[in-house]
Amino acid sequence: MTFLSKKLITASILAACVGTSVQAEQLIFAHGANPGNPRYEAAEVFAAIVPSCAPDMNVRVAPSATMGDDAEMLTSATAGIIQMTANSQGTLAQIVPEVGMLGLPFLFDNEMEVWRVLDGPIGDKLDKLAQESGLKIVTFWDNGFRHVTHVSKFVKTPADLEGMKIRTPPDQVAIDIFKALGANPAPLAWSELPTALQSGTFDGQENPLTNIYSANLHEITPYISLTGHQYQSTPVVAGLGWWNSLPDETQVCITKAAKHAGWYQRGRNYILNENLKATIKNEGGKFAEVDHAAYVDAVAPVYEKYEQEFGSFIADLRKAADQ
Repeated sequence: MTFLSKKLITASILAACVGTSVQAEQLIFAHGANPGNPRYEAAEVFAAIVPSCAPDMNVRVAPSATMGDDAEMLTSATAGIIQMTANSQGTLAQIVPEVGMLGLPFLFDNEMEVWRVLDGPIGDKLDKLAQESGLKIVTFWDNGFRHVTHVSKFVKTPADLEGMKIRTPPDQVAIDIFKALGANPAPLAWSELPTALQSGTFDGQENPLTNIYSANLHEITPYISLTGHQYQSTPVVAGLGWWNSLPDETQVCITKAAKHAGWYQRGRNYILNENLKATIKNEGGKFAEVDHAAYVDAVAPVYEKYEQEFGSFIADLRKAADQ
């Protein structure tokens, strides 16, 4: 049984509680981010834009995992309980494995390179694959490049990660990265992470700076090593049954609204990641650069594994990233 399938019972409960009250013109847009996170702000921007071109569509934003964690939200979108979700790359990859390949280690050099790839044929291919599983990828927002935080030390080299109990998202690529680096990774829902760190279940975790700061993780794990080991997107996903029921002009409206909100979110995320270092330092966080070449060498087996499984797609992905 996969991590995602375990959420079906909870989704059924949500369906009983919520499904009957959702009107045809209502769009529930769910996500797991808290106030202060660019994803939270972008969802509000999306909700403000949609009525300008679809006046009969009532958008209700459900933030902070109030509709369940990412897996539950995807299940709910497929079932028509909610209509859209700004979700996570790792969770969607449990349904569309190719989405997880965006997180191959050190694949991208910067955000602009990522956006070019996701807004081109690679993004279109991933959307086509998602539709085969009952989901529609409307666009990709940003999550960012991930860095490792630890309760008591920096991890400047892979050797510093040896045996480290580290939380990852439910993303097999992320798990494989940290196994290759000698750590002891385990997936955990985002909403449960602060408590798990405080209890000592994990020595640390890895996330973009925006997520680290908005969840106050720098207060629990103040040693931040700027590994930049993996990029992760925020796929904005709709239930395909609901999507296909919409008139063409409404689909165009929602797509434009999601993309416009996405450019706001991408810009906010980029600026915050650039500026948060000073803010986090002022609040007690500490930063260290890492031996980038040593990390790249250590994760080579991750590419070997996935090239055997998704050879042609990874070749296209790497070519797109290098153009």
